[in-house]
Amino acid sequence: MESQQLQARVHGAGPTGALAALALAQAGWRVELLDPLDAAGLGQRSRAYALTHSSRELLEGLGLWQPLAAHLAPFRRLELCDRALHRQVSFSTADLGTANLGPADRVGTAPGADAAVGWVLQHGPLMALVLERLQGDPAITLRLGEPLAPAEPGSLGTATPEPANRDPIDLVVAADGSASPTRRQAGLAWYSRPYRQGCLTVQVRLRGSAPDQAWELFRPEGPFAVLPLGGDAWQLVWSAPLQRLRQLEALDPVAFLDQLAGVLPEQLQAEALLDQPRAWPVALELAWPLARRRLVLVGEAAHRCHPVGGQGLNLCWRDVALLQKLAARAAAGRLRPAALPRAYGWGRLPDLLAILLATDALVRLFSNRHPLLLPLRRLALAALARMAWLRRLSLAAMTDGPCRLRRG
Repeated sequence: MESQQLQARVHGAGPTGALAALALAQAGWRVELLDPLDAAGLGQRSRAYALTHSSRELLEGLGLWQPLAAHLAPFRRLELCDRALHRQVSFSTADLGTANLGPADRVGTAPGADAAVGWVLQHGPLMALVLERLQGDPAITLRLGEPLAPAEPGSLGTATPEPANRDPIDLVVAADGSASPTRRQAGLAWYSRPYRQGCLTVQVRLRGSAPDQAWELFRPEGPFAVLPLGGDAWQLVWSAPLQRLRQLEALDPVAFLDQLAGVLPEQLQAEALLDQPRAWPVALELAWPLARRRLVLVGEAAHRCHPVGGQGLNLCWRDVALLQKLAARAAAGRLRPAALPRAYGWGRLPDLLAILLATDALVRLFSNRHPLLLPLRRLALAALARMAWLRRLSLAAMTDGPCRLRRG
């Protein structure tokens, strides 16, 4: 007699929740995906994401990488600049290990034309493709544009039994954001330490940089990233005291560009705004435990970090990668479904702690002019500039995560 197909419910259909639904369906589960926004609302967001090689691997496995290729803006060089010390370190595709080469490059030992340090992807094309795949997958039931229903009784840590007339839900996946109502319903602890800095994102038309080059500027008031979107369009991620960012957010475009000119390197000139600047507070946040009974937390429902280094979404998608690996084992009968949440929670913890601590340390080390820290920063940048193996190690940690998943 054939065993019954495992059932999952995913709360939240943003980029992480939507990929989690696709990943679970690919692993052999039936999935119900819920979100209070409809399909149009899910796609309407002026945002771009910096993708690393761990995210590339997930998208390749889900069959999304090649369809997104026309929308990906690769950067093959990353300039790391300390504006207080006037020191600069360049990372390039020569610093990639062979494990991080794209599909077209893996036959050799050196990066080819398709290799990249990372890629930038706009929210709109990503969600359009993902929603199309969700709608076409017979294993996925979409419930968009309606309030999130309470989780199944008993799934979030209570002892209430399942109703006898309903098929049991084997797994509830909370991907409903940092304010996650599902996490609150489960009573899971949420540790939050706000930064003095906030973050502002805006897209601009800019000249003066190679189209395949990205910048990470360390400034006393906070990190500042410049990411290519293709052509002359660029995404800026500006960290500074939140009050200052709120003031910048309220400026007219001409005044904003004047302020921006004093922040960018001299060779970069912003010519026009392409969208409205948006500022928000930043915090280091972590839920614990990451799972309880049949509930697992993924993405920002589980953690948030400082945007330095563009680690946030990639960390979320590594949640999905491990979830898919464990779900496939459960569907094949090699892991009890009841054991999946615990395995997920402990499996994700090392990577999460490493990234949260690393991004926190970078912000604290470089967002100041402290005279005792300047020599340490000078030494670190000099070592990176001179030692190719150290650049490779640093880039591998940034692109794959310090606790790289074993390929199953």
